[in-house]
Amino acid sequence: MSDIEKVVLRTRKIEKLLRMQYHAEGKGLHQLITSCEERLPHDVIAKLRYIATIRNKVVHEEDFKLDNTQDFSGVCDECEKELTPRSGRFIWRTAVMLMMLITTAALFFYYAHWDVLSRHFP
Repeated sequence: MSDIEKVVLRTRKIEKLLRMQYHAEGKGLHQLITSCEERLPHDVIAKLRYIATIRNKVVHEEDFKLDNTQDFSGVCDECEKELTPRSGRFIWRTAVMLMMLITTAALFFYYAHWDVLSRHFP
């Protein structure tokens, strides 16, 4: 996969998050950031500007070479995590933990009472 593909695919996810979660408007990533800047977490704005600048350079400058794709991917991961609503992650984490707790309790119950319960099975 080329640098252009990697960068564009990663920035499309961020653009979608900005549009859906922060109601950003605009054509480019810089415009999206500017349109919802007051609603964004403050520590993410500089990272988003970095991502937008790298994206523009990769797409528009013919001789630009992305030196460290791992750093770029790391910044993208941080931004995606920060822009994803926390309530969704909290709810899913709580639901999974609750299901694990109920399943474990059921297993212990059946284990403790198996001698009584097994008489009722043919």
